[in-house]
Amino acid sequence: MEAFDFTWIFALGIVSSICDAYGIGANDVANSFASSVSSGSLTMIQACIIASFTEFLGAFLLGSSTAETIKGGILSVERFSDQPELLMLGMLCALVGSATWVIFASKYGVPVSTTHSIVGAIIGVGISAFGGGAIQWGYSGVAKIITSWFVSPVVAGIVTAIIYLPTRYFVLESPNSLERGIRAIPIYFFCTSLIGAFYIIYKGVPETESDKLPVGAIVGISFGVAAGVTAFSWFFFVPWLKRRVVGKENIRWYHLLIIHFVKHRPMPPPEEPSALPEGTREMESGCRPEIEEKTDTQAQKCEDWEPSAEDSQNDDSANKEPWYTKLLKLFKRYALHGVTKDVRNLKNDKMTAIHNAAKKFDDDTEYLFSFLQVITACLASFAHGSNDVANAAGPIASIYDVWKTGVVDVSGKSPVPSWILAMSGGAIVLGLLTLGYRVMRKLGNGVTYLSPSRGFSAELGTSLTVLTASQIGLPVSTTHCIVGAVTAIGLCNGNIRAVNWKTLAWCFLSWMITLPVVGLIAGLLFAFGSNAPNKLI
Repeated sequence: MEAFDFTWIFALGIVSSICDAYGIGANDVANSFASSVSSGSLTMIQACIIASFTEFLGAFLLGSSTAETIKGGILSVERFSDQPELLMLGMLCALVGSATWVIFASKYGVPVSTTHSIVGAIIGVGISAFGGGAIQWGYSGVAKIITSWFVSPVVAGIVTAIIYLPTRYFVLESPNSLERGIRAIPIYFFCTSLIGAFYIIYKGVPETESDKLPVGAIVGISFGVAAGVTAFSWFFFVPWLKRRVVGKENIRWYHLLIIHFVKHRPMPPPEEPSALPEGTREMESGCRPEIEEKTDTQAQKCEDWEPSAEDSQNDDSANKEPWYTKLLKLFKRYALHGVTKDVRNLKNDKMTAIHNAAKKFDDDTEYLFSFLQVITACLASFAHGSNDVANAAGPIASIYDVWKTGVVDVSGKSPVPSWILAMSGGAIVLGLLTLGYRVMRKLGNGVTYLSPSRGFSAELGTSLTVLTASQIGLPVSTTHCIVGAVTAIGLCNGNIRAVNWKTLAWCFLSWMITLPVVGLIAGLLFAFGSNAPNKLI
């Protein structure tokens, strides 16, 4: 193969990579913000705006400059060294298979692992190209993925329960829960910022030496960051909360840094209904007598009336709009329809009994945790953008590298250009904006009732689980972890009826069929492409 051959594979690879990143945004990113939106800490529009920045910046700034040519090392890249074009075709088929499954699952609101999707697609390509013996079936390969189906939700559930139960018994159920919650806020800020700082530094920023720092140095830096955030919350955020929540003052977010200098701001009195004009009451309750008498006559006139030519001309001119106005309305209708959807699922009659089985706590105390939940959601989204962007960027980077050089890099690493990271980050955001609401609706209050304290515990438990498991080598999936964390929150109510077991069964089924379904799609496509007749010239 010569350099720049098979340009059509490269072109189709770009399209497929965008589709795969779109599915990642619609599924994985929706997982990160599902509990925040479901608990009411963020609206759907606010979550999409925040995620647009955190996901894109995480992918573009912290996304790795290199990616594994074969995700997870489940298939040796050296098998393609004699025929580089087959690697290009294989990665194209893997992207198509992964994108098809993830978008299909997102369409029906089922959370699936996008990492397992791309790995399953590569398994299918490997079996189609070299047979089953080419795949790593042991614990270093497929067995590790199967283990994660059980390890991820169980471990995340345990960690989440450890975080939530003390919060419930010592804060939420206390007679003076609001006072205790305000005192505990700096502690929660410390834990949250400590975990977030450690995760980002330990993961390492590309083109820097931060990932090579010893663990002790990373821990020290993380504690320093956490101490600074805690001091800020104690001197600024806590006084702001006291005046806003306890004192019921008209304090805005921009008063946070100058809270000690803001004078007392009482809430404005509620507006009294304006005096109704004469005759309005009669019109609200019904037509006045003289109007009722004329009703039949007016109705008859309406039936006999026919529009004149002048009236028709006026209607046509009123309905005539510039083409760019119609195009803008069409864009808003299809591109932004996802941000206007109700994903809290509180009015669903099928979920009423499940939500009623969960104990409700003081609204003001729950409100305290909404700020913490937003922070944990941002950290999870930022980390997700930096890590899981490789699921879409890795295969297209492999295709681009082979297309540009004409050879396969047997080291198993492919450079990822900045334009690929930016393209993938943009597609991830678009997926969240247009289709993410379906997964949010199913994963949040569709599993159990979520409040800010519950959502915060689930997100922090998921982040801590993923971080710790990555350090000690346990196989975990972010998607599986958040499902296990939300389930644990439901079980902490002490009532198994507080959990929607039917939805969980569908989730677990989707995890099990991800590998075979995606592998079958990618394997069949590769078989068709690699065995197709060649035109002789």
